[in-house]
Amino acid sequence: MKRLWTPAWIFRHVAMVVLVVGFCALGWWQISRAAAGNTLSWAYAVEWPIFAAFVVFVWWRELRHTLRGEPTPDEPAGGTAPSDQPVAVPATATLPAASGTGPTATAGASAPRTPVVRRPVRVARATVPAGDGEDADLTEYNRYLTWLNANPGARPGDYPG
Repeated sequence: MKRLWTPAWIFRHVAMVVLVVGFCALGWWQISRAAAGNTLSWAYAVEWPIFAAFVVFVWWRELRHTLRGEPTPDEPAGGTAPSDQPVAVPATATLPAASGTGPTATAGASAPRTPVVRRPVRVARATVPAGDGEDADLTEYNRYLTWLNANPGARPGDYPG
């Protein structure tokens, strides 16, 4: 519960209360205008409480997300579920290299399994003009497909062209 009393969360609590009270007041104001004969105000009289309910929904969802998340460093980790704990990689396991180049990393028995951060693949780009009436876009697309086939560990966003 200490996570909900940080300065950021106190601001969220106050903002939620101010917005809900303000939206409900605006809804009541629209009801009084609608009762005076302004027919458009009936729609607004319904709309403002919906806005207030949405603010409460978002606040509640963020609250539940924070309570289910990882504990802060000053909190004990005893209350977390086993699925929230890092997965240990056996000492014999090896992690794949980032893009097929370089040595593979051997993880220790107590090292948590983390995603491998990959660097973009840098390849010298050779410009080949379109030949014999071929479409330049088709030639570039075929070059792209050839590069993807030659670099199986690369993502399409790594393409240097």
